[in-house]
Amino acid sequence: MKQKKSIHPFAYDLEEDDLKRERRRARELRETQWWKRRQSKGICHYCRRPTSPKDITMDHIVPISRGGKSTRGNVVPCCKECNNAKKQLLPMEWEAYLKKFNSDIS
Repeated sequence: MKQKKSIHPFAYDLEEDDLKRERRRARELRETQWWKRRQSKGICHYCRRPTSPKDITMDHIVPISRGGKSTRGNVVPCCKECNNAKKQLLPMEWEAYLKKFNSDIS
């Protein structure tokens, strides 16, 4: 009897070819007018701080390494500080960081 392939949401065990393909798509997406308009606004998606457009980075809400795709619905502009803090986490996994950041502002 043939077993069904199990689905692992947000898995870390992706094939190298899948990772390379999504990284290539992210590079292509960075060259689009859509991304350049998002970047030019200069607002971080997570902390909402104004950031120089040249310092805005592309963050995958669901990271590529966790099965995320390089699509318009999965990438957001963010500052380097938030991108470095988020690493490969999902937003629900680093909610404590956001709460801490927001409480520091208040």
